[in-house]
Amino acid sequence: MKLIYPACVYKDEENGSYEVEIPDIPGCSAEADTLADAIMRGIDAASDKVLDALEDGGPIPKASSLESIHPGDGGFVNLLMLDMNAYAEKSGRSTTRHIQIPTWLFNFAEQNSVDPDLVLRESLTAVYEKQMGRDDAQTRGNLLELARR
Repeated sequence: MKLIYPACVYKDEENGSYEVEIPDIPGCSAEADTLADAIMRGIDAASDKVLDALEDGGPIPKASSLESIHPGDGGFVNLLMLDMNAYAEKSGRSTTRHIQIPTWLFNFAEQNSVDPDLVLRESLTAVYEKQMGRDDAQTRGNLLELARR
């Protein structure tokens, strides 16, 4: 799942470092010596907070429109793209599950270079994204119901 959040970027003129603040994610900011590093740290900080919310079963913070973000003096707005699947994998915060599929289906996947884990992850992500507009209890209930089928 990919998410995009606007971020406010500020340069500290005294020491030359950069700070990135993500207004839609309370308490989420990052700092680094270079602009590129500050943005990458901002992406990691935001991904970590969003992953915490997902793991706790809470809502994902809604992203504001780019036009509604007004940085303070000397700041500018930059968009941060969060790849939640990649971040969860990179951070070791994935769950391993063993599933059963028919042998013929496994053989088909193998012969056609289809990764069943990737298909399952992308399918569940698509279901989650489709359900995001509903309240979180209903979303979790629907995902559990789909998992039971």
